Amino acid sequence: MLVLLIILHVFISIFLILVVLLQQGKGADLAGAFGGGGSQTAFGARGATTLLHKLTTGFFIAFVLTSMALAILEARPRSSVMSGTAAPTSAPAKTPAKK
Repeated sequence: MLVLLIILHVFISIFLILVVLLQQGKGADLAGAFGGGGSQTAFGARGATTLLHKLTTGFFIAFVLTSMALAILEARPRSSVMSGTAAPTSAPAKTPAKK
């Protein structure tokens, strides 16, 4: 289960990076580069929520949940395979005869 969760976490991370890089910034137009107000202002009206914004939000939530799950699963104390077995008793080693 841990391996599946790690694979899912890596997939979510890569997809989240790609989705964030594809989004257009708030001041990404030419007027924003030169200080012009344009139609996009800091406290102006927000546009409609796009599919990329919804994907970013969803994958961010999934990223946080998988990060927390991995942290909890890795922090649990694990029992050893040998913890329930008794140490085997062995006979003392024989010393070779001297000539």
